[in-house]
Amino acid sequence: MKKYFLLVVALVVMNCSSTPSVEMPVKKTIEGKSVEYKLDGKTYEGYLAVDNSVSGKRPGVLVIHEWWGLNDYPKQRAKQLADLGYVAFAMDVYGKGIVAADHNEAGKLSGANGDSKVLLKKINEALKILKADPNVDPTKIAAIGYCFGGMGVIEIALDGQDLKGGIVSFHGMLGSKNLASGAKKVKTKMLIHHGADDPFIPKEAVATFIKTLEDAKAPLTFVSHPGAVHGFTRPGSEKHGLPGLAYNKQADYSSFESMKAFLAANFK
Repeated sequence: MKKYFLLVVALVVMNCSSTPSVEMPVKKTIEGKSVEYKLDGKTYEGYLAVDNSVSGKRPGVLVIHEWWGLNDYPKQRAKQLADLGYVAFAMDVYGKGIVAADHNEAGKLSGANGDSKVLLKKINEALKILKADPNVDPTKIAAIGYCFGGMGVIEIALDGQDLKGGIVSFHGMLGSKNLASGAKKVKTKMLIHHGADDPFIPKEAVATFIKTLEDAKAPLTFVSHPGAVHGFTRPGSEKHGLPGLAYNKQADYSSFESMKAFLAANFK
């Protein structure tokens, strides 16, 4: 097993400007389209992004949205991944057209999908769709997720799945009920970006998460961003009126650049 690294540092911010990373422009050849699919009789609508100027198969990256649902934010992240040379599929966890209006509704929707078996069934269906795309090399898959979606990609790893590109969690929930039983199953490389001052994740939960995976010798890189709270990649997070939810430019860019390097290295 590979050595476990704990990084409690702020990474060097590259190309950082006043523009949040999600608002950086992508090439005009990047196309995004809705993809409707069904699971257990319910209709879902994901979002597939690809660079039409590139031919041939390339790695695929699954994107799992925050507790808000599949809104413009994960769709834009999918476009950015396509701009980096991947095919990206932003999955739909809640159902076609279902996006939370406020944090109360978001809590109910995410809570209804909190059981790992329920969530993994939906994730695995989305992975099948991504792998089946004619532009995707099905042997080269990764998954990234934000907040609720960060929890989702962690569940992929704890389930024992082996994604060549690994998983990347941004301000994800760390208290999985499967942590103790799943830690020894982990094959997929894990890159976890966490806000050091995130009040939604108790310090004890962070310590347990790290120690459990460290003891299991899981391939984990854990990056704690000083001064960052929950939702640090999401511009305007603080406007939701929830204490402990705010954008952080340095953590945003650091984690974005780290993800780029992580995916590129894994897909070599």
